[in-house]
Amino acid sequence: MNKQTLLEEMAKKSELSKSKLEETLNLTLDSMKTVIKKHKALQLVGFGTFKVKTRAARMGVNPQTGAKIKIKASKTCGFKVGKAFKDTL
Repeated sequence: MNKQTLLEEMAKKSELSKSKLEETLNLTLDSMKTVIKKHKALQLVGFGTFKVKTRAARMGVNPQTGAKIKIKASKTCGFKVGKAFKDTL
């Protein structure tokens, strides 16, 4: 599923236009990014928790040349499914 498919599914269950739904979805996603960046986590009870995770610097291997390379530390976002959501799967 992609964003357009999600918007179509939302439009079936709503009286709003796709353009209004897309605007609302974009606003929601942007707000989620801001909250996660600022507070390091976002918990949506019944759905799940988004959390900032840190990956330590490490050594890796270039698969084409076999040369060792240093991979910098980085941040990523993890998601843990909430119980209510998990039960629906």
